[in-house]
Amino acid sequence: MSTICYTLAMVIAAGFTGACRSTAPDAPPDCVTSPASAGSPSSIGRSMRTARHAPTTLPVVGRSAAPPLQVDTDVPMPGDTLRFDYQSIDTGMNRLYISHMGDGNMVVFDLQADRVVATVGNLPTLTGVLAVPELGKVYASAAGLHRVAIINDTTLQIVAQVGPIGFPDGLAYAADQQKVYVSDESGGGELVIDGRSNQVLSSIPLGGQAGNTVYDAGSHCILVAVQTQDQLVAIDPRTDRVIGRYDPAGAAIPHGLLVDAPARLLFVANQHTALLSVIDLQTMHTLGTEPVGAVPDVLAFDAAAGLLYVASELQALAGAPVLRIMSRTPPPAGPRWGVVGPRMPGAISRAGVARTAFAAR
Repeated sequence: MSTICYTLAMVIAAGFTGACRSTAPDAPPDCVTSPASAGSPSSIGRSMRTARHAPTTLPVVGRSAAPPLQVDTDVPMPGDTLRFDYQSIDTGMNRLYISHMGDGNMVVFDLQADRVVATVGNLPTLTGVLAVPELGKVYASAAGLHRVAIINDTTLQIVAQVGPIGFPDGLAYAADQQKVYVSDESGGGELVIDGRSNQVLSSIPLGGQAGNTVYDAGSHCILVAVQTQDQLVAIDPRTDRVIGRYDPAGAAIPHGLLVDAPARLLFVANQHTALLSVIDLQTMHTLGTEPVGAVPDVLAFDAAAGLLYVASELQALAGAPVLRIMSRTPPPAGPRWGVVGPRMPGAISRAGVARTAFAAR
């Protein structure tokens, strides 16, 4: 593992100086102030398509001499060593939900006791998981069933299976509308689920295979990586219409997405080139790219330390799966962010010490 650190202020200054919301064709997604439109999603998308802008190399201002993470403990995990995928944290219940894709289970891990407390089975080819505490539910993309399983977070029982959807993957929640959005990696569109009734509301055509789906609290839009089109798509959750299609420079099978809403930045993992792109959400222009591990996937962000984690694969330890918990070393002074390696992190804060968990296959 290594970390590459940057001065966040320099990156923001380079991309945000003089930036503002505009009505030009390359206007950023805005689901707050723009009127809710019931017009043709394809025509709206074309009108907002951005030109490609050449990415720049992000300014490296120093490398951390000390490793950013130190091994705390390895906790044995149930099941086989086959692949783990997404994770989701419920801080209120002190739980980490882990997709054990190869075993078809969702593992429930107690963050206070550092132990597995339950598994939820019958979820073949489980990819995305998302805890939504305000609804008392956990959503699980069971690709083998072509359904999204909805799990009661108290009883840990599956209360509904919603679909069909070709290959459900990433999930996002729009709290204002109480809707869950699910990307279809088979190209079938974005599935929209009513969080109250557990009913499918619609399927939004995207024109290609979708990777990760995220909610941007700044624009109140849903953002989707349409990997076979090398595009980012913005959806207005008030109307479930595509309001923007963007072609950021450097996009090459974009899959993983992460929004830093306060900084108005979008991080994109490009699987074809193994590059991480940083995109200014106020202009939708690429600020820069940085090499990462092969076939980058899901991303996570430690805002307190300014560290960005890019998923890759870990090998099984002694032939058994483990949850590796690591403690973060104190970060250098000043606003910094960085890029590190292992697969599917979840940031944990306990007793003033930041801890990060990685499920090893």
